Amino acid sequence: MTTTPPSFKKLPRLSTPSAESVQNPSAARKLPVGRLDVDELRSTVKAGLIDTVVLALPNLQGQLRGKRYGARHFIDRVADGSAEMCKYILATDIDMTPVDGFDLTSWETGYEDVAVVPDLSTLRMLPWLPRTALVLGDAIGPDEHPLDVAPRQMLRDQLTQLAAHGLHAQVGLETEFVLYRGTNTKAIRIGSGGLVPVAEDNLDYALDHPPAMDRYFRRLQGSLARAGMPVEAIKTEGAPGQVEITFPHGGALAACDKHLVFKHAVRTLASRAGMTATFMASPATGVASGLHVHISLTRSGNAMLPTPDGELSLIGERAVAGLLSALPGLAPLYAPNINSYKRYVPGSFAPTRMTWGFDNRTCAVRVVGHGDGLHLEVRTPGADANPHLAVAATVAGIVQGLEHKTPPPPACTGSAYEADAPLIPTTLEEARSAFQNSAIAQRAFEGPVVDHYAQLALLEIEHHRRHVTDVERDRWLTRA
Repeated sequence: MTTTPPSFKKLPRLSTPSAESVQNPSAARKLPVGRLDVDELRSTVKAGLIDTVVLALPNLQGQLRGKRYGARHFIDRVADGSAEMCKYILATDIDMTPVDGFDLTSWETGYEDVAVVPDLSTLRMLPWLPRTALVLGDAIGPDEHPLDVAPRQMLRDQLTQLAAHGLHAQVGLETEFVLYRGTNTKAIRIGSGGLVPVAEDNLDYALDHPPAMDRYFRRLQGSLARAGMPVEAIKTEGAPGQVEITFPHGGALAACDKHLVFKHAVRTLASRAGMTATFMASPATGVASGLHVHISLTRSGNAMLPTPDGELSLIGERAVAGLLSALPGLAPLYAPNINSYKRYVPGSFAPTRMTWGFDNRTCAVRVVGHGDGLHLEVRTPGADANPHLAVAATVAGIVQGLEHKTPPPPACTGSAYEADAPLIPTTLEEARSAFQNSAIAQRAFEGPVVDHYAQLALLEIEHHRRHVTDVERDRWLTRA
């Protein structure tokens, strides 16, 4: 299922900026904050305040990949048309290694280009990069529709299916990451003699942060605000150096788009401060970082998950039931790596079983909030998840529940770690097999898309199968 991207009007070419606007700052427009429209981009470039536009295509792993354009060239040649990028951006592992096994592109087809059309509704300033704006793009196939395997399009398709039920999703993302002192290289390890957390203690909810951490928070919060992405809250978490950031609710696609830009800011500003930020689901034994998806449903602007009395509605119950039945078979979309599954351990605040409950952080689906603010918090995705895919899996589960109209099991009132309920997949191999054989996955995303992401999971499995780890050496080097 696809939707056609919006058309773009032809933009006039720009004249060379006057000497007065370049030499006299007061003659130039003030640099805009946050989102830009095309007219603002044009005038700001003309004033000499923006000289670079980054066109980024979100890849399978939830990273920004693309090109930097001279701003004038972007407006003249790209904004109202498209650019060319190698199609393997959407068919490769995290190392950007060209590999066979994907139907989308391969050595056999010559790794052809794909057209990338700018989505000008995503145009915004990047305050952490001088005189730079960013716009996200969509990969367009020969049929002039976005490629079905592209993460943004996968989410769009699920939102279209939800809209068929007269419902719209509002999403707020809550993510955790860990900050380490020092700049990472492949030769540096975490721990003794390598990277160490910026804070050594459990600073959960603490307000007396180390100076370096406090400075970083201020720079990050200010930069995100100037990019038009103000945070809701920043707090330190239980693991040393662990941070949690929450964002306000908004449209599902926009929330995921912003999350990729947010991660770019986190890494860039950390590097400049002599630190390393990681979104690994489990960067060290006993550390678990999640990407919690807070989702509400509306119809004609009205909240549909609560009843007038503030209880969970019938739609809410069906959404919960759908999530519990669908998510075990969609795990590669929200837990994409070998490391992802090391987060699912009892006592970690990450779920291990497919349960739900009211304000119960041990459950996979937590019903939280009050009144019209009652919503679902899906706690299965790890911080390493591509947000577009994690939210697409969430919406697919909700649609499953709406269509089958089955009630959920009883809410969990104690520790979900001890509940008699299905386990979340414990390895990527198990998750991949469940994904390939999931009727829900096949119906929600269709066979070719499932095959594409099953191949991506296989690449991760095979990579780890071929490489000896430090853990293996530490345990067996002198004992075998």
